Amino acid sequence: MTKILYTAFDLVPSPKGASTHILHNLRGLVNRNFDVRLLTPSDGVLALEDTIEGAQVTRISQDLTQNFLARAAHFGRAVAAHLALYSDYQVVQYRNIWDGLFIAQNKKRFGYKTLFEVNGLPSIELKYHYPGLDSELLLKIKEQELATLHLSDAIICPSNVTRDYIASLGVDRKRVTVIPNGVSPSDFSPSPLPTRENRTPVLLYIGTLADWQGLEVVIRALPKVLEQRPVQLWIVGRGRSRQRKALAKQVRKLGLEAGVSVRAAVPHHEIPALIAQADLCVAPLGLNDRNVTQGACPIKILEYMAAGRPLLAPNLPIVRELVREDVDALLFSPNDAEDLARQALLLLDRLELSNRIAQSASERALTKFTWHEAQKKLVRVYEKLLSEVTEPL
Repeated sequence: MTKILYTAFDLVPSPKGASTHILHNLRGLVNRNFDVRLLTPSDGVLALEDTIEGAQVTRISQDLTQNFLARAAHFGRAVAAHLALYSDYQVVQYRNIWDGLFIAQNKKRFGYKTLFEVNGLPSIELKYHYPGLDSELLLKIKEQELATLHLSDAIICPSNVTRDYIASLGVDRKRVTVIPNGVSPSDFSPSPLPTRENRTPVLLYIGTLADWQGLEVVIRALPKVLEQRPVQLWIVGRGRSRQRKALAKQVRKLGLEAGVSVRAAVPHHEIPALIAQADLCVAPLGLNDRNVTQGACPIKILEYMAAGRPLLAPNLPIVRELVREDVDALLFSPNDAEDLARQALLLLDRLELSNRIAQSASERALTKFTWHEAQKKLVRVYEKLLSEVTEPL
């Protein structure tokens, strides 16, 4: 049986989209009858050895008093130690450079093929989480990214924007396969929009509070919406203390405490019921290098769509890869609070428009963007890699 090692410096399971992505990747590989082991951090509660989706799981203990980079380096060393003990993998798939560079550099030594799953690159994303990060450190991280990309046998990424960026770094486009994120139809199915009589409509955001998400644009848009219609904004997700404080400060400054509810992240299985309470959903996505240059494929957008909720999102290439403007979503000018408010009011005032967009979006997500389709594409990448392994020298 083909043995696969999948490494992820992301806690699995967790409410994050990364965890959802990893779990569905595991399911697809196990269903293909691969023998899969996942290396992932420990949270101090989950068992260090376990089984998820039919894959063996080994958790790497963490010292949570250390900073992110120290924990990432520790994870990388643990992966290297694992490979020194277990060197019979045919393919190793990795999601980051912290262990990915070592894996790619040692592929001939250990005899496996390498697959780099690029969802985000730290040289672009870390500065949003840790403002003021040393520029020389970011440069070293960028060099490590370039080396990992060029040494990897194959690369997968979730959007054409991301593939274009990777290709701009000198990587052959033919080695990069786009596999968009997905939804599970058994988890996300459309439900009727809530009644708008005798209740305050809900505008919902689910996701992290990271600066690139563009939440400050939604906050700025809210007073303009409230001038015309009552509405509640629910923000549900994980965020650092700095991000929560900045969000609360903006809400207080605009006098919106009564209209904004900021809630902790919920387990993924609770998200469909949460979306069902919303009248419209928003993925504001700021105009920045993370969204425009690097690219992404926001799972939240696909889950909103599948659940049958009208979507508000910025007119960016990563959004247009998923939706058709005015058919599956209303798109606003990026970072433009007035345009966001205008589009939100259109959906609030015109129930027939909301229903039409919601229905079209749900049909599109549940036919074109499922995890099953993503799994099939991932397996094809594996089959190509494995066929190269068995070719005679």
